[in-house]
Amino acid sequence: MDQERKNALPRFLEVLGLDEEPMGIFYTDEKPSDGFSPKPMALPTREKEIQNKIDWQAVFSQFSCVIGNIWRARKKRTAAYFDAERFGCPGGAFWLGYMKPQTETIIHYVSTGVPGRMEGELYCDSPDHLRRIFDDIDPRPAPKRFCVVKPFSLFSPHEDPELVAFFARPESLCGLHQLAAFVTNDPEVVASPWGAACTGLITWPLKYLAEGQNKAVLGGWDPSARKFFKTDELSFTVPNAMFSQMLERFEHSFLTTKTWGIVQKKIHRSKNRWGEIKKPETLYVKRERPFVN
Repeated sequence: MDQERKNALPRFLEVLGLDEEPMGIFYTDEKPSDGFSPKPMALPTREKEIQNKIDWQAVFSQFSCVIGNIWRARKKRTAAYFDAERFGCPGGAFWLGYMKPQTETIIHYVSTGVPGRMEGELYCDSPDHLRRIFDDIDPRPAPKRFCVVKPFSLFSPHEDPELVAFFARPESLCGLHQLAAFVTNDPEVVASPWGAACTGLITWPLKYLAEGQNKAVLGGWDPSARKFFKTDELSFTVPNAMFSQMLERFEHSFLTTKTWGIVQKKIHRSKNRWGEIKKPETLYVKRERPFVN
C-alpha cells in the first residue's frame, strides 16, 4: 500500500461526507494478528451431505454471519477474517470460495424449504432456479487460505487490497456512483446483482474482475444481513485500480462544484438526524477556474 494513497484518503472521505474509511479486501496465507472471525468448525460439503455426515443442528447453532463479523471489525477498526474452518455459515463458505457446489440443504433452505421439516427463506422461488443461479455465479475458489477484510489504513507497505468497500448512505453513495462513471466513462459501471450481502461485497466484484470487467458493485440488499448495516446504509465495492483512479481524480470532478455543495448540505442534515455530526456543513473543493453552470 503506497503512502500517497493513504495521504489522499482523508480529504477524499471529507468531500464525500464519509466518517468511516473503506475496508480493503484481499486473500492471504498470513493470519491477521488481531480481529474477528467465526469459530472453527467442519466444512459442510456436498460430498459429506451425500454421505449423511453433516450435523446440521451443530452447523446452524454455530452460525456466524460474514457481514456480522465485518460489522464488528468496522466498529473496532480492526480485521475480519475467514478461511475453510472459520467460515461462519455455509452460505459464506460458498460465496468466499471455500467450497463448491453448495449443499442441497442450503439450496432448499434459501429457497422454498422442505415441507414439514425446514422452513425456507423464500429468496428464490424454487431450488431448481437457485441451483442454476449458484452455478452461474460460480464463486472464484479462494486463492489463499484467509479472506481478510480490514480498514484501508491498516494495510502495510507490502499489502494491497484486491477490492475496496465503502459503507454509506444514499447521498454519499451518489458521489461514489457518479465518480465511478467519471473515472471509467462507462455508463454501466455500477452493477447491483442479486445475492447475499457478502456476495455483493466480495463475490460479484471478484467475478467481474475475473471476467475482465471493471465494475463497481452496489450491495447490502440481503434482508437477513440488514441488521449488520446502519439504517439506510448500503455497500459499494470497487476494484483497487478503480479506487486509485478515484483518489487521483476526484478533485477534478463534479465533487468540486456548487452542485455537490448542495448534496453535502443534505449529508449534514442526515448526520444531524442520526446524531453523527463531525464535519462542517459545506466541504466542496473550489475550482481554480471560475464555476460555469
